[in-house]
Amino acid sequence: MWDYTEKVKDHFFNPRNAGSLDNASAVGEVGSISCGDALRLMLKVDPETETILDASFQTFGCGSAIASSSALTEIIKGKTLDEALKVSNQDIADFLDGLPPEKMHCSVMGREALQAAVANYRGETWRDDHEEGALVCKCFAIDATLIEDTVRANGLSTVQDVVNFTKAGGGCSSCHEGIEEILAKVMAERGEQFRPAPVAPAKAAPKPGKLNNLERIRRIEQVIESVRPTLQRDHGDLELIDVDGKTVYVSMTGACAGCQMESVTLAGIQQKLVEELNEMIRVVPTRAGDYARACGV
Repeated sequence: MWDYTEKVKDHFFNPRNAGSLDNASAVGEVGSISCGDALRLMLKVDPETETILDASFQTFGCGSAIASSSALTEIIKGKTLDEALKVSNQDIADFLDGLPPEKMHCSVMGREALQAAVANYRGETWRDDHEEGALVCKCFAIDATLIEDTVRANGLSTVQDVVNFTKAGGGCSSCHEGIEEILAKVMAERGEQFRPAPVAPAKAAPKPGKLNNLERIRRIEQVIESVRPTLQRDHGDLELIDVDGKTVYVSMTGACAGCQMESVTLAGIQQKLVEELNEMIRVVPTRAGDYARACGV
């Protein structure tokens, strides 16, 4: 699994400004639950100075998405809208002392949500419907304009960089040729030559999603075990109760039981399982005793 900084862990397990914001002046929404990440950013703005007085968020996604959203709200509070618009996705990552390369797209999503919220406040149309650029990645609905802007802003030079920062190309891989064309174009603008990564010989490995039931359960156990030490440091814990098809039943114990952020923790675990098993998984909280009685044990 990825190596998260202590600051990322802190903003995941103790997110700042999470929840709805009453009487919000502006709202920006990006992503979609079907794509695995969605963010709703709410701002309260002083109409005289356009200063952001308060900010809050609601996020569906992994721990990095939650931490990035939390960090963004902390960064922009007290800034004017124009100052906030200068905040880059790298600023968000730096605030968290870094993000794993595979999770940089979470900081990009935060930057987009901010742009959308400011446009909403000013009565402008923030285009995220691919009217400005052709759709490149159908798996995650990423258009050419977003890829170009992200490549320019972050100095990207490989297809894997683009996958890490935007998720484009991280699904079926059929859009890699289109991503390479964008990389070649943008890199030429900065006087560099794009060099495609050498194609590795095919390996005879099991196809994703073709794990047998025992292998699936072992993978699920590994993910659960990787999360437990972090929960235990906060005097909580997590127990795997059962696996029924695509539903994973877990029991939150200690400080995690009844915690207000239980749903956030479960969403992060669910996302890890989806990534590990390459299939849709639903994590359902239950108490061991209740589950046993329901099953007639």
